[in-house]
This record gives sequence, C-alpha cells and structure tokens, in this order.
Amino acid sequence: MIRWTLAFALTAALSSHTAAQSAVERGSYLVNTIMTCANCHSPKGPPAAVAGKDFSGGLRFNEPPFDVTAPNITSDKETGLGNWTDAEIKTLLLTGKDHHGIQVAEVMPTAFYPILTPEDLNAIVAYLRTLAPIKNKVADPVYKIALPHHVYPGAEKAYSQADLNDKLKKGRYLATIGHCMECHTPFKQGGGGADFADSLGKGGRDFPGPWGISKSRNITSSKTAGLGDWTDAEIKTAITQGKRKDGTPLKGPMGFQYYAKMTDADLDAVIAYLRTVPAKD
Repeated sequence: MIRWTLAFALTAALSSHTAAQSAVERGSYLVNTIMTCANCHSPKGPPAAVAGKDFSGGLRFNEPPFDVTAPNITSDKETGLGNWTDAEIKTLLLTGKDHHGIQVAEVMPTAFYPILTPEDLNAIVAYLRTLAPIKNKVADPVYKIALPHHVYPGAEKAYSQADLNDKLKKGRYLATIGHCMECHTPFKQGGGGADFADSLGKGGRDFPGPWGISKSRNITSSKTAGLGDWTDAEIKTAITQGKRKDGTPLKGPMGFQYYAKMTDADLDAVIAYLRTVPAKD
C-alpha cells in the first residue's frame, strides 16, 4: 500500500509539472507568434528589436486623445508586471482596465482578447511570469479624455477548446487574438473607430514608422483588390516572409518574423478563415 501511494503521488507530481510546463509552452507560442506582443512591447533599433531588452517596453503612440508607450511586461517588480496579480493581468487583457482601474488606450488590442479560451488566457499569464525581470521605466501614459472600451464583433464570448478542433473556427480565433483586422480595417468616416461592420479587412490605413509609410492592404476574399486570386502558398509567404506575389518586399509594421514561427496547421487555419472574409473592392 505504501509503495502504491508513493508511486501515485510521484505520478501526480509529474503530471502536474508536465501540465504547468505545457501551459508555459503554449503561452510562449501565442505571445511570440500570432499575438506578436514583442512587436510593440520591445524597444526598436530601428527597425529590429534591441537585443536583450525584449518585452521591457517599446513603441510610443502619440495620438490626439492620448500619449502612451507600450509598457514593460517583464517580471520586474518596479517597472514591469512583477507586482501585478494573475487576476489583474487577465482583467487588463479581457477588459482593457489596468490594475488601477484605468481604461488603457486600445492600441493595446484588448478589444480582441475576450475570445481567448480560459486555458490560453492562463497560459499567457503563466508565460509572462517566466520573463526575466528587466528594469526599464517607460513614460507614464497621458490620457486627455476618458477612453471607451470596444469588443471586436464575434469576440464577445470566450471560445472553448472544442471550438479549436474546427479548422475555420480555429482560423477565426487565431486571426482574432492576432488582431489582424485592427490594422487591416479602415476607420469609419467621421470618426468612431474601425468600420468592422462595412469595411472588415478592406485595408487602406497608413502606418508611418522606420519603414517609411506603409498602407495596410485588403485581405478580404476580393479577387481584384484582396487575396481572392492568391494561392494559399502565396498568402503564407506574405505572412511569414513579408513578400508579395511578385517577390518584392512588404513593409512593416506587420510582424512577419513572428508569424514565421507559427505551425503550418495554424497558418492553414488562418488562411482558410481569410478565404471566408466577404469581398470588399
């Protein structure tokens, strides 16, 4: 009996360790691929990230309603997330409210994260806890108005693990947490945020940066203006290598280097979903 009890306890401990490790690995995969967190939260050269400073704070966004810098999300207790609770990190991801209850600017794509499965949400937090502390204080955010919080259409409810077994649902899920439509959808005429209702994926937004000025392209299923006449292989090359159909380079800020580390199955699912986005010419 004693021998059986010890064996059971050892098996349980090993299973618990494997599960925890698996969660960290899943969180690392999401953060470092489709969610491209380091694309904003790491200091830039330009244009490459500064070596050894990943996740210690990065890009500045100076807009009429706010002036914010992507904060330090390492485990540093003074300048990062080290003193945040797991619940506070999850609240920020799902609602856009920081640990002081302040609504953050939606350049942080919290509108897209309520769709996260509970398991993936836990995994992201578990991975962030493993980031080595880097002391780097970025400028405090300046908010000139009380900011609203939006939720991306279709992201209102968390997906389940079972949803991810469906290729199209998985593709929509990944494209959502990857906030693809945040950049690839133009703003409404006269203000009011992105026009997801009528111009989803139509492209056309300007993005100035170290790369000059780039304009997000149409990623709908349109055969004349979008991806409708692209092969799956051509779309995959654009996503992972930043190359057009003719082989010429695409500009930033799209995080090609992060998407290059995605699995083929996940890339295939995203492409399958993009094929379903209604054509906008």
